[in-house]
Amino acid sequence: MKKDINLQGFRVDLKSFQEALDYTFESIKEGKNIQIVTINPEMIQFGKKNSDFKKILDEAELIVPDGVGIKIAIKLKGINQEQIPGVDFSKELIKLSEKYNLKIGFLGAKQEVLDKMLEKFKEEFPNLNVVYAQNGYFNDKNTVLEEIKNAQPQILLTALGSPKQEEINYKLKEMLQGCATIGVGGSFDVFAGYVERAPKIWQKMGLEWLYRTIKQPQRFKRIFPTLPLFLFASIIDSVKK
Repeated sequence: MKKDINLQGFRVDLKSFQEALDYTFESIKEGKNIQIVTINPEMIQFGKKNSDFKKILDEAELIVPDGVGIKIAIKLKGINQEQIPGVDFSKELIKLSEKYNLKIGFLGAKQEVLDKMLEKFKEEFPNLNVVYAQNGYFNDKNTVLEEIKNAQPQILLTALGSPKQEEINYKLKEMLQGCATIGVGGSFDVFAGYVERAPKIWQKMGLEWLYRTIKQPQRFKRIFPTLPLFLFASIIDSVKK
């Protein structure tokens, strides 16, 4: 099986959920820095217009298919790839962190969301080794980067929204040692219990994005027309020789 696929000029890794998790853990054990990108159609569409962001995506060590639109685009090329939702993958990284006593950090969201999330994690993962926690409302980026460098997490979840979270994680690759960073968007709100995930049936059908849009209509502007444009371009891309 191919190790990755090119979607409209952007690489997506073809790993199962477990393979991606194993790769991340092995990289940390070997002292490597890796940036994990949970890619979706909006990121690819933005990357087409922004060369700096495309460079970040091109140089990411692991790009997993988060959005259902990505899964459809891969399917159009004849490959049945497992979708890897960022919220699920990052939760497994947290479990991994507790199990192997890996140092973990959290960056992003509002302070009350961050506090509530950490409170819940303290109950669910009593041995979690949290070495850094900072909300996403900061003015001095360099100070935050220096604080993270001093904390030396081995796993860092960054919930700042794209492209900001990917830009921060890209810079951290030069500053850390043996750390896996991952941009997780609005996952902290889910972990804190402020945002409800779609019912399992919606998740299995790949319609979690629709459920969230119904619950949060403000997301509509972000998804449309980006998703239809991406899917149209994917159809064109799939028939290219």
